[in-house]
Parts: sequence; structure tokens; C-alpha cells
Amino acid sequence: MRPHQRRLPATLVSRRDFCRVADMLPEAVALVRRFLFFLAVFLFCLLLYRDSDALRLLHHFSSYPASSFTAFYSPPVSEERGIEEVLKDAAMEDGTVILTTLNEAWAAPNSIIDLFLESFRNGVGTRRLLNHLVIIALDQKAYRRCLQIHTHCFGLHTEGVDFREEAYFMTPNYLKMMWARIDFLRSVLEMGFNFVFTDADVMWFRDPFPRFYSDADFQIACDHFLGSSDDLQNKPNGGFNYVKSNNRSIEFYKHWYSSRETYPGYHDQDVLNMIKFDPSTLSIGLRMKFLDTAYFGGFCEPSRDLNQVCTMHANCCFGLDSKLHDLRIMVQDWKEFLSLPPSLKRDYIFPWAVPQNCSLDSLRHYDAPQSDDQHNEEE
Repeated sequence: MRPHQRRLPATLVSRRDFCRVADMLPEAVALVRRFLFFLAVFLFCLLLYRDSDALRLLHHFSSYPASSFTAFYSPPVSEERGIEEVLKDAAMEDGTVILTTLNEAWAAPNSIIDLFLESFRNGVGTRRLLNHLVIIALDQKAYRRCLQIHTHCFGLHTEGVDFREEAYFMTPNYLKMMWARIDFLRSVLEMGFNFVFTDADVMWFRDPFPRFYSDADFQIACDHFLGSSDDLQNKPNGGFNYVKSNNRSIEFYKHWYSSRETYPGYHDQDVLNMIKFDPSTLSIGLRMKFLDTAYFGGFCEPSRDLNQVCTMHANCCFGLDSKLHDLRIMVQDWKEFLSLPPSLKRDYIFPWAVPQNCSLDSLRHYDAPQSDDQHNEEE
């Protein structure tokens, strides 16, 4: 017997007390059984929750230290993957990935994202590029939709910003989305990945890589191309660019992002147009090229030869409905072109039937900084 334990004398436990204790035993056993039953049910439900595809968890953004970026959920250890791992899975042999962003407004069925992926599947030499595409979802619904339709998805949340709704051109939410994109792309470069960034309203009709410049650090599509890839007077569009990871490009993206404070109220594209002439930008030594609209066109300045076109962007267009209307026509134009006999493709200039609802006129009232309230008044 242990020193601190004492046995009660047998004479202190009466027969009546013994019977009372005996009567209580079944109740105690029942309580224990009920507890074990509810515990088993709880563990079973937890297991179902962990395994459910409908509740798949978003990845941690653990590879990048910036506190402004977080994931939507905390996945179980067995599913935890940082952005760097997602990019590695999608990267080409040279470390290049294709990136696009997606929010709830563009993720709805039969909306922008479906046309975007369809263009890859119907393009010339573009289907294989889907293996290297990472969709960066900006909200939970966009992430869930991505998981249904694509392989490489990552859920990115910027603290204090709601990107679920359509971000109208030049509204505060639009500006926040554009600058969050620049900051994120800088982090991708710092991880050592080259990237092609493409808006989801850019249709990929032909493999663009043969048209890229091998000696450029940063090359970008244009709303208006003036004839020379080196002319700083070209009007770039941030919705499509190819960037190689090196010290020059990383420093340039840092400079670009910090310049938002120098030019408050302007979006990334406007600021790029301002800083491309700055001595501070030139001192970085970045090798910048502008992509010809003959190959990388858009509604602002369409590619005229469908035998040459690589991408077409729904730029110079205001509003989701207008974009969808004209993009659907453009995708149908491409299908009709592909169905032509080779001789007709070669000899006949097949014209685009767009833009229709999209035009420069739709943007004339939205090309200066304004608030959401001002925008609502104009609507």
C-alpha cells in the first residue's frame, strides 16, 4: 500500500451505503456510454469535413513573408502547400509560369474565365500551356470555382480589401486590385520564377513564346503600338506582360509599386507611363520591350491578320456585360477562321467582327481618378 493512501475500516461502510452505491453504478455506466457515443459522432463528422472536396482548403502563402497577403483558410498539414510549391508544380523547365487573377465576378459559369480557358483549348499550340497556368483566386468563391475547372489554383487574400465584385475602371477598389497585383508579381520574381501575366479577358489564340524577345527583361503588350518595340512613347497595357526574374526586374517592380505613393489616385498602367521616362527607372538598367499589336492585339487596336495573332485583349471596354458580349463574338470569329480551308486562311484577310459594345468612347468618362460615389452618380 502506498504511503498516502488509507483503507477505510470495513465497519464504516454499512449495508445500506453499499446498496446505494450499487444502485448508482448503472447510471454512471450510461453516462460514460453516452459520452463515448457523442465523441465518436464528433470525430466521424470531423473526418468527413476534412475529406470533403467541397470544403477543400486554400494554401498558406507561407513562402512570401509580406504580412499584407494571407490565405483564406488554414489547411491540414497533409494538404498545406505554399505559393512557391504551387508555382513549382506549374513551372516550365526554365522556371516560367503563366499567371492570371480571378475574382467572383469573373468566375461565374459561362463568364470570363470559361472563355479564357476555352481560348487555350482552341488555340494553335496553346492547349499544352494550360499545364503551366496558375489561377490566383482573390476570394473564396473564385477559388472554389477554380478547383472545379483547373489544376493549379492558389487563394490569395489581401487584408482589408474585398475583391469579390466587379471592380469598375478607376474606382478605389479597382486601384487596390491593380496595385495588389503588382506587389504580388514582385514576390513571384523574388522567388526566382519568370512569368507571363495575363488578364483573364485576354484570349490566347496562338503560342506567344516565339514572338517574345529573348534579350528583354520586361516586355509588355500595348493599347497602341507606334511601330518600334523600343519606343518609350508606346502605350503599354498591364494586362499582358512577360517578365524574367533577375535583379533588374525585381528592383523595377519595387520601384513601380512604391511609385503609387508619388502618383496617388492613378492605376499601375498610368504610373508605368509616367515612370518609364524617369532617370531613376533608367538607372535600374531594365531591358524593356513593347509588344506589337500585330501579334498581341486588343479592342483598342486589333490584330488584323488572324494568321499571325497570338492574343487578343478585351481592353478599351467598360463593364462586364460589354466584355462578355464582344469576347463571345471574338471567340466565334476564331472558330470560324480555324474552320476555313488552308488556302482561304492564307489568302483571305478574315476580319474581326469586334469591337461592338466595347469602344474607346465607353472609357472617356473614366480615365481620371474618381471615387465610387462619383462613379455611381455617372451610372
